[in-house]
Amino acid sequence: MPDIVQTVELKKVLNFLNKIGIQVVEKELDDTAFLPGLALGPNCIYIDFSKLLYPGDILHEAGHLAVATSETRSQIGSESLQNWPTDGEEIAAILWSFAALTYLELPSDFVFHSNGYKNGAKWLIESFSNKNYVGLPLLEWMGLTLSVENARLQNQKPFPHMQKWMRD
Repeated sequence: MPDIVQTVELKKVLNFLNKIGIQVVEKELDDTAFLPGLALGPNCIYIDFSKLLYPGDILHEAGHLAVATSETRSQIGSESLQNWPTDGEEIAAILWSFAALTYLELPSDFVFHSNGYKNGAKWLIESFSNKNYVGLPLLEWMGLTLSVENARLQNQKPFPHMQKWMRD
């Protein structure tokens, strides 16, 4: 495997994904992949380590799998899945990836790098740093986390703590 796989951050990410049940499959990918070196398949992330530019993108792609229903996850990468992800799932995946990098104690720019998020990475980092969690009601509705108010009512920890990492 290339040197990129040996970084501490990448090892943390890969171990985390294994722990929560997201399968990572090493596979040679062509240049048509939406992100360099990454593609999603049914219940898995395909990674071409020789083409991967931003290891933090793995967490964002994992977020897409995590916030999808189990039925949708099994169809990812197939012709039967159209118009996916929805705008809501995109927002949820962004917020999920913030929770994951917080859990892994990685810096925000590991995921929200300057070459991603349609030039909105800085805004996302600032928003999340100020606890302005765009999309939190959606993640809560999915049963993955709790807002401050609901966590207090249930005597639980609030976001960015996750109640569970994968949507049912």
